Amino acid sequence: MPALLRHPFISVTLRELALEIYEVCFTLFKLMIPVLIVVKALEEMGAIPYISSLLEPLMQLVGLPESMGLVWTTTLLTNIYGGMLIFFQLAPQENLSVAQVTVLSALMLMAHGLPVEVRIVQQAGVRFLCALAIRMLGALGLGLILHHLYSWGDWLQQPAQLSWTPPPVDSSLSSWLLSQLESFAMIVVVVSALLSLLRFLRWIHVERLMIWLLQPVLKVLGIGPQATSLTIIGITLGLSFGGGLLIREARSGNVSQRDCFAALALLGLLHSLIEDTLLVLLLGADLSGVLWMRLAFSLITVALMTRWLDSTSESFRNRYLFHDVTHNDPPGGKLHAG
Repeated sequence: MPALLRHPFISVTLRELALEIYEVCFTLFKLMIPVLIVVKALEEMGAIPYISSLLEPLMQLVGLPESMGLVWTTTLLTNIYGGMLIFFQLAPQENLSVAQVTVLSALMLMAHGLPVEVRIVQQAGVRFLCALAIRMLGALGLGLILHHLYSWGDWLQQPAQLSWTPPPVDSSLSSWLLSQLESFAMIVVVVSALLSLLRFLRWIHVERLMIWLLQPVLKVLGIGPQATSLTIIGITLGLSFGGGLLIREARSGNVSQRDCFAALALLGLLHSLIEDTLLVLLLGADLSGVLWMRLAFSLITVALMTRWLDSTSESFRNRYLFHDVTHNDPPGGKLHAG
């Protein structure tokens, strides 16, 4: 085995792969660590309940009790796991229906972890306020549709049943630090595995097959085939785990600003499709809203958005929608296209 690793082709490939892994993880951690510290400080100061009061009126619009504003606020600032912990504390007091839990879950799926995820999308080329608006308006739009649809048809009005209750959580600072280190380690593992897989797939030309298979769907959405890899990464891994790869792909120059924006808009509404969907099913949500309606809503919204995008002027797009990131390279060398 050592002799095999010393083979010129393999040794060069491993060095390039190690550099890629370092660059991708460095870019992502550089964004995540300061944001996580700020959010944790807000949490420790007890600021989250005050922020949630701003969202309480919106809860009424989508047919939810005001207390669910705290669940969504926690989700927005931290992640779905954080929102789930608050939900399990409040849900027994509210007697929510399956329809209401499905609406809340749709909000959580569309808009969560915004301090980190919106920052990642911004570094990939989308303006901050635009990325934030896509997530928040998309969440409220889907929530309104589901609320009125379920109310109109009198569907899913039976009481929601919790299928799982979380164990007690250690909220100490040391426990938080340990969980963050575990998350960072998992990100390194996932990025390493995915970059290795992508190199192998490109080597055997499977990536071309994937582009060919997805091209009809992307064409309907108005997204060019060059954004296929970026789209697949985001939909399967999500913006946190796949964030470094998304930034790397956007900065490579292989994807146009217009296609990058369209793909990232889709990923803002529809990412981590498997894991996140399974999580909210534990809350008692129905698959009709958190998967099928979310999928249809995201695809239709992005298809309309890309057609509107093509009708706007270049100056408008550059000022309000996206910006050039191809010149932003992290320390340690230029980001490779892969």
